[in-house]
Amino acid sequence: MLASMAVSWTLKSKFRKYSEIGLRSGLSGREVAEMMLADNNITDVRVISTEGMLTDHYDPTNKTVNLSEGVYASRSAAAAAVAAHECGHAVQHATAYSMLKFRSAMVPALSVASRYMQWILLIGIIMIQTTLIPLAIGVALFALTTLFSFITLPVEFDASRRALAWMDTRGIVTTQEHAMAKDSLKWAAMTYVVAALGSLASLLYYASLLLGGGRRE
Repeated sequence: MLASMAVSWTLKSKFRKYSEIGLRSGLSGREVAEMMLADNNITDVRVISTEGMLTDHYDPTNKTVNLSEGVYASRSAAAAAVAAHECGHAVQHATAYSMLKFRSAMVPALSVASRYMQWILLIGIIMIQTTLIPLAIGVALFALTTLFSFITLPVEFDASRRALAWMDTRGIVTTQEHAMAKDSLKWAAMTYVVAALGSLASLLYYASLLLGGGRRE
């Protein structure tokens, strides 16, 4: 939890810092996104604005790149990096990137697991002296969510790689701006790394309860 808070604070701090430095090309986040989509021959994805800070995401269900208010109209290295990153997901979708397909295929099962997992784990802990079945089911569901967290990592890293490579090739950023964009995306990726490790730690905790309960039986 402390690591997650530290990474989140650092990400917001970096984003605010780099958002104050104007992009030499003068392009807004929206313009960067539209250019990257066009360069990859993606014509069926819309770029829209969404409320909040760092709420940027690509929605494959309605094919929209959703840019937060601080990115959509901003003309900074941070905004360009985030906009290009989200378009990186659109490119993954358009090119049937294998890890994204695998991740998307897990979503239906994950939604069910997330809905009932905590209740099943609670029941399992309460009944651990009687039966291990509910806790075992809960651990299995938690393992699914943990797997999803780790599968998300290569998807996010690949989107950032695509974004940085395209911005360099297109001349969107200077060498200094590239460093700022890379740093922004690095800390954004760290939030997913910490989330995955946190999920793994929790999974190991519940698994230890399951194994300990089994020995007591």
